[in-house]
Amino acid sequence: MKLLVIDDEVKLAEYLRKGLTEEGFVVDLAHNGVDGLHLAMESDYELIVLDGMLPGIDGLGLLAALRQSKQTPVLMLTARVRVEDRVRGLQSGADDYLVKPFAFSELLARIQVLLRRARPARATDGATVLGLADLEIDLIRRKAVRAGRRLELTAQEFGLLALFVRRQGEVLSRTEIAEQVWDMNFDSATNVIDVAIRRLRNKLDAPFERTLLHTVRGMGYVLESRDE
Repeated sequence: MKLLVIDDEVKLAEYLRKGLTEEGFVVDLAHNGVDGLHLAMESDYELIVLDGMLPGIDGLGLLAALRQSKQTPVLMLTARVRVEDRVRGLQSGADDYLVKPFAFSELLARIQVLLRRARPARATDGATVLGLADLEIDLIRRKAVRAGRRLELTAQEFGLLALFVRRQGEVLSRTEIAEQVWDMNFDSATNVIDVAIRRLRNKLDAPFERTLLHTVRGMGYVLESRDE
């Protein structure tokens, strides 16, 4: 599930990307209103986290421009604590409002609520429930089931599986996996990716007859259903 974070506080934006990626989201960043509006208009995001005070175009201006053509859920962040400011943001089209500083757990909870709320408004096209063979993964409820059996995954394992399911059939290199799931540059001297893959396989494939997660020697890993 793809999110956009627009915030000119670089450290905060990177912190949010890291935390949300660990929760299984794919996150794009923008640090000013111009770039943020461009990304918001050109790509389809499930939700946008928007700072109220931005260079170029401020949060309210960006929101007004976005609402002319898109109804993407928006969670606004602000350092302003006055009730009038929050009311103005909501009246301008924000779906929720969070005052800085905030706890990441509260931000995550608000994002999950907004995604659940927005889901009935979208066509039930399976965009948030993906599957392959007897595997089904619910990106909002953060639940994975295979052959009717719930997979007990850690947040990191769920994020890794979500990446594979979204990109099923594509060979993903260790470098790309490290960037997408751990938000880090892959160091070939470490085996963190291989260890994580092995743990995921123990839950995803080991208890079942058919293997879904395959190694492509010299290239990486791919999630696909093969006739074996």
